[in-house]
Amino acid sequence: MALTRQQMDQAMDEHFAYEMADDIDGVVATLAPDVIHDIVGAPTGPTLGPEAARPFYEHLFADLEDGCVQTVHRLYGDGFMVDESIWRGRAVGRPFGIEGRGRPLEFRLLHVVEFADDTRIRRENVWIDLAAVIQQLPA
Repeated sequence: MALTRQQMDQAMDEHFAYEMADDIDGVVATLAPDVIHDIVGAPTGPTLGPEAARPFYEHLFADLEDGCVQTVHRLYGDGFMVDESIWRGRAVGRPFGIEGRGRPLEFRLLHVVEFADDTRIRRENVWIDLAAVIQQLPA
């Protein structure tokens, strides 16, 4: 059965809501058992399985606060979506290896997400506008 745009939107919005609430268990629950979690440029490379993705979220939630995601545009295919969003909040730790010092931060995100039939995320490929992060968090 093919997922509808509404089902994909709901699944992605739920995933983002758990992220904004710093709810690691909630985020991990949105991932399929065989998820490939790929934050492009992360030193760990792609990980396999929800528990392997958990450390990324633990670090992310420690490094960023007061976050919100604004969806800019979404494209849909058979069982996948491309989501362009803007993240806004504060960098309190060392997001992406850069000293935050509590400064405000805003950057674009591009998610390429494939869904399992039960709407859980089977593959999450995330591209971060690291140039914007570096410009806003100079040394």
